[in-house]
Amino acid sequence: MLYAIICDELPGALERRIANRPAHVERLKALQSEGRLLLAGPHPAIDSEDPGPAGFSGSLIVAEFASREDAIAWAAGDPYAIANVFAKVTVKPFKKTLPA
Repeated sequence: MLYAIICDELPGALERRIANRPAHVERLKALQSEGRLLLAGPHPAIDSEDPGPAGFSGSLIVAEFASREDAIAWAAGDPYAIANVFAKVTVKPFKKTLPA
């Protein structure tokens, strides 16, 4: 089943985000190579694709996992989670409707 991993970023976490981005992206690429990643990306803190020092307000990942518990465990092992980039992580089942 697909799960949405919705992450709310801690204020002032931009430096930790930048430092841990390569490991975070590698982990996402592993999901992608397994055919389990639907989408992933950050939420810019301002209305801009490149928010610069304003940074990000969080991230969204939608990927396939065997269970919600597996999705929660995967999210807890993410380099951003370990580096204390996120204030809150919510994992919800997700049903893709469109595009078909």
